[in-house]
Amino acid sequence: MKKSRFTESQILAILKPGENGVPVADLCREHGISNATYYNWRSKYGGMDASLMAEMKAMAEENRRLKIGSGQENDPVNRFPAGTYAEMAMQNELLKDALGKKP
Repeated sequence: MKKSRFTESQILAILKPGENGVPVADLCREHGISNATYYNWRSKYGGMDASLMAEMKAMAEENRRLKIGSGQENDPVNRFPAGTYAEMAMQNELLKDALGKKP
């Protein structure tokens, strides 16, 4: 997947004036992005602030961990049976987190 030129905080900074009434065409010209990019960002990040962005990142990380633990990530056939080492390691890590121990 292609990496964006802009960080999420930069994207939020670009979207903020648009929410306050600055014309989209002017924002796009100023930052060198297309209208389609602006509207894609607005649909994904519109109305967010820094705390919501952090929460979204945390949820994405948790989803990534769960996919790895279940053997679904990069495994279209899902050839790992239930009860694999990855699942046990994930359960162990979750239990340690619940008990307050460092992994």
